[in-house]
Amino acid sequence: MARRIAITGLGAVSAIGLGAKANWDAAREGRSGIAPHRFEGGQHAPEPVTLPAALTADGFAAGLEARFGRKVSGTLDRFALLGLAAAYEAIEQAGLVDHAALDQRTAIVLGHGQGGQETLEKSYERFFGLKSQRMHPATVPKIMVSGGVSAVAMQFGVHGPTFATSSACASSAHAIVQGAGLIQTGLADVAIVGGSEAIATPGCMAGWMAIQALADATCRPFSKDRDGMVMADGGAALILEDYEHARARGAEILAEYLGAGMTSDAFHITQPSLEGTSGAMRQAIANGGLAEADEVLISAHGTGTPLNDKNEAASIRAVFGERARRHPVIATKSAHGHLIGGSAALQAVIALQALKAGLAPPVLNFNEPDPECDVDVVVGQARPIKARHALVNAFAFGGLNVSMAFSA
Repeated sequence: MARRIAITGLGAVSAIGLGAKANWDAAREGRSGIAPHRFEGGQHAPEPVTLPAALTADGFAAGLEARFGRKVSGTLDRFALLGLAAAYEAIEQAGLVDHAALDQRTAIVLGHGQGGQETLEKSYERFFGLKSQRMHPATVPKIMVSGGVSAVAMQFGVHGPTFATSSACASSAHAIVQGAGLIQTGLADVAIVGGSEAIATPGCMAGWMAIQALADATCRPFSKDRDGMVMADGGAALILEDYEHARARGAEILAEYLGAGMTSDAFHITQPSLEGTSGAMRQAIANGGLAEADEVLISAHGTGTPLNDKNEAASIRAVFGERARRHPVIATKSAHGHLIGGSAALQAVIALQALKAGLAPPVLNFNEPDPECDVDVVVGQARPIKARHALVNAFAFGGLNVSMAFSA
């Protein structure tokens, strides 16, 4: 039999809160972290632009360094610091700081869409704009996508399997599934999983503007007047643990990872496919052992783009049929924005707390139902739910789909 996977720690840092509980409180209360931000490059950049975004307050780094008792930000890009902050909180909640378990039997898998974009843009400004050959000696380590997992490993003395996943918006979902797989195959007893992102930068925002993916004012998942996504930064982490290992050391078991589905559309670089997204959900339901009668909280990918939300709603109807409207749908990107590589992990952290509380947080900025999104979208205020299971969806550009099943 496959080893059961307990969840013993949660961590999160985003525009709506520093800490997993703070993120849940904000989501439950309908508080948004989206606001206008001025994106301004160096002296050789185009004119600044003001766009909606959801950016984490800079104070998180000071808090992180206070915990470690030393400066760690000098050699880490913002994306890695965000991942490290979330991982520290999750490790601390799990009671694993300075624990013997954090050694060769622990794995780290974190997901990031692009890595050190902030460092990359500053380096390009210096090299191409200022014509300078002199780079910061930490430039390469700060840019590499694996910089975050290496930082966590070094800070906590983890010697087990450690690597990063990068699959655009599905990155942290793939990381969670890979971490669970390492435990189920016996290569680890504990896995620190999740992801982070910090690509709301002037150059990167220009790229998203070029494909007309950004909202004019805010993120409105499933609302008829939705017009795009809102970029964000932040990070989230979960501690996965062999169930018996967690019980043996007396850890509090917060929830359980049940299984997942993963598919590839093999169709289009930006347009979703009904077959791919619904296929991932069906696999997650089957692999997670969810019964047909179970009420399920669906944490939608819910980007607020016209195509994604229409396709995801169609996928929910295709999977559940006449029972589709029995399953409440939430879309927390309406509050914390789209963390790209870190979004799925943050959705999971919020969804698990929603199950524990018996409340589904509201989808914000919802103005008008869309007949093409005929699912039970939770709007207005948090709604009491009976669901003990959740599906967390992550559907990435390139047609890379993950759906994960949890219980609490």
